[in-house]
Amino acid sequence: MSLRNPVISTLMAAFLVPAPSMGQDSATQPSAQPSSKILLESKPADFNRNIYYKNKLEFSLETGWHPINIPWPFDFLLGDQYNVTPLKYTLVPTLASLRWHLDDIRGPSVLRGNWDLTMTGAVTAFPRGPETHYFAYDMGIRRNFVRPNWRVVPFFDLRLGLGRIDAKGPKGTVWAQGQDFTFTFMLGSGVRYNFNSRYAISGGINFNHISNLYLSEPKYLNYGINVYGPMFGIDVRLGKPKQRSPQ
Repeated sequence: MSLRNPVISTLMAAFLVPAPSMGQDSATQPSAQPSSKILLESKPADFNRNIYYKNKLEFSLETGWHPINIPWPFDFLLGDQYNVTPLKYTLVPTLASLRWHLDDIRGPSVLRGNWDLTMTGAVTAFPRGPETHYFAYDMGIRRNFVRPNWRVVPFFDLRLGLGRIDAKGPKGTVWAQGQDFTFTFMLGSGVRYNFNSRYAISGGINFNHISNLYLSEPKYLNYGINVYGPMFGIDVRLGKPKQRSPQ
């Protein structure tokens, strides 16, 4: 009995001592990475997803200086020659727009980005040319090429519209516009710099075409206006910032 008691006590002690947990064992392994290193290796969140997202609404105000006269770039579609009239124009457009973002950021590689629909009221002054002003309403689409965590975002846009010009062709001015009612075509490209999710500025090159689509012919010839130059603008978010989804 004296020998059996120490043996029983030893066995009971062995069973009652708790074994080390697997978590404790793994923590002592040399291959385990500290949590701070794991956090450093994780990718940062893309702040542009709080700037370009579906149903965001913005107000945009742009102005430009378009002194360079060129032929209509699509003359080949009409069988016309690339000619420029002796009459030169300089246009100063001021565009007030609402931008409605149609989708979230998506797409592969350099095409990654989103689309916004643009609704524009335009007032254009003529520092050079027989006409003095042009009022128009335009609608268009813009593609924003958004790279992760880039504040500089390239874009490309197209706008079509209609408006009224004080045409001087019917008043006897050679090479001037043939009627007041006209159409407009605008093509632009540039970059936008986002300060934050609310404010941004932009700059680029814009081409502006104004003509009456041959509606004044044969009484008055349709010469049209084709100019381009720099354009600058500011964008301001309307409404509240994007609501974060619950975790």
